[in-house]
Amino acid sequence: MRFRAKIVDLACLNHFGRVINTVAKLAKTCTLRLTVGKLYFILSDKVANGGVSMWCELCQPSLSSSSRIVTHDIPVGVIPKRLWNDFREPSVPDFDVSIYLPVLKTMKSVVERMKNLSNSIVIEANLSGEMNLKIETDLVSVTTHFKDLGNPPWASEDGCQSSAQDTNLESMAEACIDIRKLQQLLAGQQVNPTKALCNIVSKRIVHFILLHEDVSLQYFIPALA
Repeated sequence: MRFRAKIVDLACLNHFGRVINTVAKLAKTCTLRLTVGKLYFILSDKVANGGVSMWCELCQPSLSSSSRIVTHDIPVGVIPKRLWNDFREPSVPDFDVSIYLPVLKTMKSVVERMKNLSNSIVIEANLSGEMNLKIETDLVSVTTHFKDLGNPPWASEDGCQSSAQDTNLESMAEACIDIRKLQQLLAGQQVNPTKALCNIVSKRIVHFILLHEDVSLQYFIPALA
């Protein structure tokens, strides 16, 4: 079966191309879900088994103008309706720390240098806006510190928020992850997110969220055993 798509508007085409290129850096194949208002690109590898997971939303652009028309046929496989529940938006984990990320280009440069020294990286952060990237091997130990990043004012479903009374703001939550998977995420960014943050579940998972106008990308990297 083939899937045919038509985009009318050069600006929308360029924007769509940047999103596609970003997704292509993260996965060779993915699931495309279409609704009236949005497109979804989904990678649903089982995080519990060491795979990464991705959820990308893109609001469908207006097709009211007619500056350019591009038609492209892509081979696809249709997912039976009985399996649709396997491709729901992943739930946000009960994280220990949520923090805004530093400038992604800076973070990418740091991770690329560290990748030459180790296959894994430790991400740790606290509720005082501090984050560290660390690698440790038998021969070398390297840490890069980021300060004053800020923490999102996340609220739980019942409206409660973390407070200094309940949490030690200086306490670090950390997870050791595959450095290649982190580098892959940072190297693939072409949408220039206006806001980027990560949630850390200690010793279990790091959940990245990148936001830019009508695009949101969630990326889950499991902690190494």
